[in-house]
Amino acid sequence: MSNGQIKVMDNGPLRVSGEVELIDMDGNKLTTKQSFSLCRCGLTSKMPFCDGSHKGKFDSCVRAEKQLD
Repeated sequence: MSNGQIKVMDNGPLRVSGEVELIDMDGNKLTTKQSFSLCRCGLTSKMPFCDGSHKGKFDSCVRAEKQLD
């Protein structure tokens, strides 16, 4: 499996790209594409995937803590 990437989108979902496996608590694999978005706001009707319901209703801009050399 190659490296995947998860990007925290401003006021939106977690954007997942690359080769990853998404599994539920029972170990069942969910069908995904090469890139997909996971809901962070809880408003989607397609849980755990984002359906755009967050637009204008969800505020979150996450930034990594800067490391000093």
